[in-house]
Amino acid sequence: MTYAPGTPRLLRRALHAPAASRSNALPAGAWWLWALGLATAASRTTNPLLLGLLVGVAGYVVAARRTDAPWARSYGAFIKLGLFVVALRLVFSVFLGSQIPGSHTAFTLPEVPLPDWAQGVRIGGRVTVEQLVFSLYDGLKLATLLICVGAANSLANPARLLKSLPGALYEAGVAVVVAMTFAPNMVADVVRLRTARRLRGRPTGGVKAVAQIGLPVLEGALERSVAVAASMDARGYGRTAEVPPAVRHTTNVLTLGGLLGVCAGTYGLLAAQGAGYGLPVLLAGLVAAMAGLRLGGR
Repeated sequence: MTYAPGTPRLLRRALHAPAASRSNALPAGAWWLWALGLATAASRTTNPLLLGLLVGVAGYVVAARRTDAPWARSYGAFIKLGLFVVALRLVFSVFLGSQIPGSHTAFTLPEVPLPDWAQGVRIGGRVTVEQLVFSLYDGLKLATLLICVGAANSLANPARLLKSLPGALYEAGVAVVVAMTFAPNMVADVVRLRTARRLRGRPTGGVKAVAQIGLPVLEGALERSVAVAASMDARGYGRTAEVPPAVRHTTNVLTLGGLLGVCAGTYGLLAAQGAGYGLPVLLAGLVAAMAGLRLGGR
């Protein structure tokens, strides 16, 4: 970024994002709440301008705040996955049709005749401009959701996120570790294997190279994730004491009932018919879930 010759040094510092360090690092849960907020905003619109702004915000924050940790390198993989989702959505719309009506024909494909029991489904046929535009907007929405999740995965430390889990969810924490460390480990293995092949003078692109890299990458990432989970289990992570059956059943009822109440209340707030009962059910579900988590954590 260039500045005018007379720009003060303090103003130049104010225009730059602060460097990420241990002293000013945000909690992992804060990054996930921020990313889920962006994803919620993306799920409420199909405007490509707004979706592009959300992707730009996520990309700027990741570029300014990510560290050199292995999980911080997974953001580019999520962007490529989002582009693949957009292309796949357009392909499905072209070859399998869409329910969106349109009057402007883009092109026509040969239609495959289907039996009578497959009414409502077609392969090929007329493709309209409106159909393509709707599929593009829908694919952009899905891609934006993936990019928001990738931003949280690049910024949040999985270990710190796991440390902040309630005690009642420690048993599920091992599965969470495997799930959250698989993608970063896979990205790190791809970079390592491509660098090794480049140093040996072998090609890193093409179908043959991808086939030779894919299996070792998946195997190595899964083995490293399982090794982390096994080390946690060996150190006693998630071990629970003997709990009376009545307390265990009460905890399960409160936690499960509270989560169901949160889902029902959230649906009531989003739906026009449930505006009256949505907020009370949501609050009751939150209270019950918190009580179950606190009781289980003891």
